[in-house]
Amino acid sequence: MKLYTMKGTCALAANIAIAWEDAPIEVICLERSELREEAYLAVNPKGQVPALVFEDGDVLTETVAILTYIGAAHSGAAHEAYTRDKKLGRKEAEALAFLSSEVHAAFKVHFHPNLFANAPKTEKAARHKTYWRLDKYFEQLNAKITETKGPWLLSQKSYADAYLYIIGRWVETTPMELEDYPNLLAHQQMMEKDESVLLALSRQNMTPRLYFVEDEVRDEEE
Repeated sequence: MKLYTMKGTCALAANIAIAWEDAPIEVICLERSELREEAYLAVNPKGQVPALVFEDGDVLTETVAILTYIGAAHSGAAHEAYTRDKKLGRKEAEALAFLSSEVHAAFKVHFHPNLFANAPKTEKAARHKTYWRLDKYFEQLNAKITETKGPWLLSQKSYADAYLYIIGRWVETTPMELEDYPNLLAHQQMMEKDESVLLALSRQNMTPRLYFVEDEVRDEEE
């Protein structure tokens, strides 16, 4: 299989999940300009990452869809409980849906305000509103980790943690402070001690931020 990614994007979630399962993969890290080139548009006409290409040429896109496939096809010790226990599996599906449809979607206004407003003044207003929404979402996620007694988002490690990790990195590109959500900060620090996470970061031309490296140039994008 091949996984197409780009630095700083949500493709990192699938990259981490694949590393957790030790599944064979070729990770291709694109430059932004390559997303609109004919070669990649032939793979994914949407011009987005991630895209997972199978041996037969079939292509699967969208983070949650790829994570669902990985869980079904390659689930090992890192994900076994969620495959075996239907209740746990439902909780993971719920968490992934929330991260994708609510939290990730809200970041689109931060990264691309011009798509939601037609003037600098209205762009500023749109961003201000999305930061308010994100604060509410992060309060909920912080409380969820308290509820499950941490350190994971759910009762044990899940693919939702991989998705939450990359979203947590995006906070640094906003006026918000991750320190305001101590459980999420601890989650980021814990993830950056994970060897599979470090492998996934290196495969996507990224480095740890909060725990090991403080001065990396901020280059995260949705």
